[in-house]
Amino acid sequence: MKTPLLILAIAAGSALIVSPATAQERETPDFATLDTNGDGQITMEELEAQKAARFADADSDGDGALSEEELLARAAEATSDRASRMVERMIANLDTNEDGVLQEDEMNARGEDRMVRRFERVDADEDGAISAEEFEEAAEDRGRRDGRGGKKGKGQRNGRG
Repeated sequence: MKTPLLILAIAAGSALIVSPATAQERETPDFATLDTNGDGQITMEELEAQKAARFADADSDGDGALSEEELLARAAEATSDRASRMVERMIANLDTNEDGVLQEDEMNARGEDRMVRRFERVDADEDGAISAEEFEEAAEDRGRRDGRGGKKGKGQRNGRG
């Protein structure tokens, strides 16, 4: 139980530090936001001050340390922000009648082609139906691709090709 919490805490804590990976997940601040003294230049001191401010923001009880609860709250906030951006993009991309919501036909339009392609890929004998054997083979293939094992084919070890 402590291992998953530790991993989550490390991931949440790393979100407090500017890095290329986390910068892509968050909205990138504009130049003016980073240039806190307004002198037209961004210094390491300004970046360090912003990093310290993010830490202080996460340290809700102000004790100078991030507890499990504080890290989990920060991780939940980051997850919620990413989900909100994903939903906004989804509506922007799929809302063909531009009413701000997605009807079933708008949702199906994109997924229909993907579902047909997947069905055809699994229906190996092309009889228009997926047998138990075809279903099992597809699950094993997916497991091998995802590194989860499945049947080991020729030249495979530990579920990897």
